[in-house]
Amino acid sequence: MGSIQLQHVNKSFGQHAVIPDASIDIRDGEFVVFVGPSGCGKSTLLRLIAGLEDTTSGQILLDGRDMTDAPPARRELAMVFQSYALYPHMTVYQNIAFPLKMANVDKPTIDAKVKDAARVLNLTSYLDRRPRNLSGGQRQRVAIGRAIVRQPKAFLFDEPLSNLDAALRVNMRLEISELHQQLKTTMIYVTHDQVEAMTMADRIVVLNAGNVEQFGSPMELYRTPANRFVAGFIGSPKMNFIDGAEAAKYNAASIGARPEHISVSTSSGSWHATVGVAEHLGSDTFLHVNVDGLGAMTVRAEGEKQLHHGDSVWLTPDPNRIYRFDKDGRSLKAA
Repeated sequence: MGSIQLQHVNKSFGQHAVIPDASIDIRDGEFVVFVGPSGCGKSTLLRLIAGLEDTTSGQILLDGRDMTDAPPARRELAMVFQSYALYPHMTVYQNIAFPLKMANVDKPTIDAKVKDAARVLNLTSYLDRRPRNLSGGQRQRVAIGRAIVRQPKAFLFDEPLSNLDAALRVNMRLEISELHQQLKTTMIYVTHDQVEAMTMADRIVVLNAGNVEQFGSPMELYRTPANRFVAGFIGSPKMNFIDGAEAAKYNAASIGARPEHISVSTSSGSWHATVGVAEHLGSDTFLHVNVDGLGAMTVRAEGEKQLHHGDSVWLTPDPNRIYRFDKDGRSLKAA
């Protein structure tokens, strides 16, 4: 079992509340991602769950038991950090086996668990190598292997892919997702990258200044954001926002339209715009345009759309995909 409940958890440093009041219910076997901008409190929240930070108030329950004041060793959680934290003088085998050796596990059991973890992570042929002879992705897998052999109730990942290049990040993202499917163990994953969050999570916790803005599945957050912050954070490229008279037409303080929900024409449409930068990616073309009277927007066009700097275009938002927000940024029901 690996259910985790946070009940009105607060973490303050002096008068400054880093986590004002967080209540989250994570189900056994679930892959939950904490996402938000730098400094929003996502790593602090993870450290509170791990027991590496003390809570100021509130409760942390693991499988229904109050573990708020329990030391990290009693929580049966395994943490994987951004830095690999491998012992350079040890082989891959020795690095993975280290936590079991410290727990005085017998050698046959250690050998079986290390080899099983290596098989799952495709590290079998690297067990005799030292970390300096491994790529960044392989080192991260060794760090994960060291966590796997402990057979924890949950894995806690703190931005584990940040040190990898773009291609390796994609590969490791897939490997961690596949690992979750194999192990069926609860995983909490911290990232500032909303693409990682959308592609990996069963459910996402969006944090802003220590507050839980919304907790739901990736498509719930994409389709029905709770407020303007979530709407602007989830989705790539991010949502376009419009204030003033145009928003007032929809009885809202502001409206939002995603780049993929705005059609582009060279002949007619709702808004006239001039292309500033056209990013031709093959499968898509992202146009950064200046809309008359409304300002800068980003729109998504067909991959082979031949539009360039200075071209005149017309934009038409999908009326069924316009998001409405009140003056406080809260989402309004569809008109």
